[in-house]
Amino acid sequence: LPRVRAGEGGGEPGSSGGFPNMASVGYFNVLSSSIPATKVELSVSCRNLLDRDTFSKSDPICVLYTQAIGNKEWREFGRTEVIDNTLNPDFVRKFIMDYFFEERENLRFDFYDVDSKSPNLSKHDFLGQMFCTLGEIVGSQGSRLEKSIVGIPGKKCGTVIVTAEELGCCRDSVLMQFCANKLDKKDFFGKSDPFLVFHRSNEDGSFTICHKTEVVKNTLNPVWQAFKISVRALCNGDYDRTIKVEVYDWDRDGSHDFIGEFTTSYRELSRGQSQFNVYEVINPKKKGKKKKYVNSGTVTLLSFLIETEVSFLDYIKGGTQINFTVAIDFTASNGNPSQPTSLHYMNPYQLNAYGMALKAVGEIIQDYDSDKMFPALGFGARLPPDGRVSHEFALNGNPQNPYCHGIDGVMEAYYRSLKSVQLYGPTNFAPVINHVARYAASVKDGSQYFVLLIITDGVISDMAQTKESIVNASKLPMSIIIVGVGPAEFDAMEELDGDVVRISSRGKFAERDIVQFVPFRDYIDRSGNHVLSMARLAKDVLAEIPEQFLSYMRVRGIKPSPAPPPYTPPIHVLQTQI
Repeated sequence: LPRVRAGEGGGEPGSSGGFPNMASVGYFNVLSSSIPATKVELSVSCRNLLDRDTFSKSDPICVLYTQAIGNKEWREFGRTEVIDNTLNPDFVRKFIMDYFFEERENLRFDFYDVDSKSPNLSKHDFLGQMFCTLGEIVGSQGSRLEKSIVGIPGKKCGTVIVTAEELGCCRDSVLMQFCANKLDKKDFFGKSDPFLVFHRSNEDGSFTICHKTEVVKNTLNPVWQAFKISVRALCNGDYDRTIKVEVYDWDRDGSHDFIGEFTTSYRELSRGQSQFNVYEVINPKKKGKKKKYVNSGTVTLLSFLIETEVSFLDYIKGGTQINFTVAIDFTASNGNPSQPTSLHYMNPYQLNAYGMALKAVGEIIQDYDSDKMFPALGFGARLPPDGRVSHEFALNGNPQNPYCHGIDGVMEAYYRSLKSVQLYGPTNFAPVINHVARYAASVKDGSQYFVLLIITDGVISDMAQTKESIVNASKLPMSIIIVGVGPAEFDAMEELDGDVVRISSRGKFAERDIVQFVPFRDYIDRSGNHVLSMARLAKDVLAEIPEQFLSYMRVRGIKPSPAPPPYTPPIHVLQTQI
């Protein structure tokens, strides 16, 4: 299914939302090319850098590197200015980076003491470095990460403080309305049935479709409904970038007739209703053929309103924590863990599918959870000592405290429990969903959001109870990710996903879509490069989380908390004795 990026709104463009006289323009995937979820600006400061200059203090510069996902190669992203003669620089030049919740962006900050004009870094003294992910910076309290600088053995290299600030243009949406006059008549019998198609231009000069209006039937002077679009989708935040608008006459068979086109930009549109925002619709073919051709009608902007949306990062910066829980399928249909054919096979040389999926998703989510303590549960196994079947047992063997430290702790507990429990059945999802729902129900104030990752071979036994649990959970601050491993038919999982038909139980529909399902086999890389394929898996299962998170906050009317004020160390004032 076409996935719609967080914050871009899906739905069927041009569907006749209860208005007469309109027809649907077929579904199109607006956002097949990813627009970054948002852009963030990173500011860098250091405290107590190493002093490498004999007669004065160091002259520091910071160089940022990012890492390619596949080959892990570090590439220079940018440099700050050089600040002379200080060990406590606050760099003015910022780094502006694309931010996706669902991707892991590894960063490396290198610091040098600049000794000459040479751009070649090897000519300058190395002062140390700091590694982190973009998610770690954003997920820190107040989106402010403080870390020690390392890299020079036996020396204290000082600390670096990196702050992330979301760029304002990324969160604006505009509400616009257009009308047209005297459009060309294209239909043999009636007048035209016009609609507009908007395209934003890309860096390489190509165009990407970003909005279609509804169709207004049988008129050459249509007034379209006002529509809302994010500034990112319209022009990727670049106010002077060309926006191309095409006017078509709708035809039932899909062969819509081109009436003409015009170009504008966000900056022009933002002047609002004025003589500057009346556009001549030009059909280049007609213009070339007919000497007397003037235009094929005009399109007028009737209104232009900017709305600022609260974003996912506003909540994260305000301190909302994302709690991550893992539930693993220990049913017999997975096969005996000691056999290489088993989905739970404990291969000493590489992770099995369960381990790979867990790591891929967990490593990204952990940046948003300050204590890094994750409950890890299993279901469908017989437990020692008495062989009772359990559908929510703690992987670490401690039902009072199922928390594991970090993703590595979860992996360790998973391998330990594989050695001690007996795979059994049936495959019941409802108990682990209800387990997380109990926690989610106790904090509905927006300070916490829960994500449950269920990894399963997909042969579900309690479909009715699971649907009931999901419908109830859809009112709570939680989302569920299901990764299906192995060769089974995953029709039941697709049904739970609710992208095609919203899930319901006993006549009650889920308040919002909270389940995202992906089959692991779609991501197995034949070439054996698991790094890239697991990055794709994480991207696809996590892409919907920010929008699901925001939909909960919106429905509940919860506003982000203000970010805590940045920490400034106290300045000691010497009290003089009188």
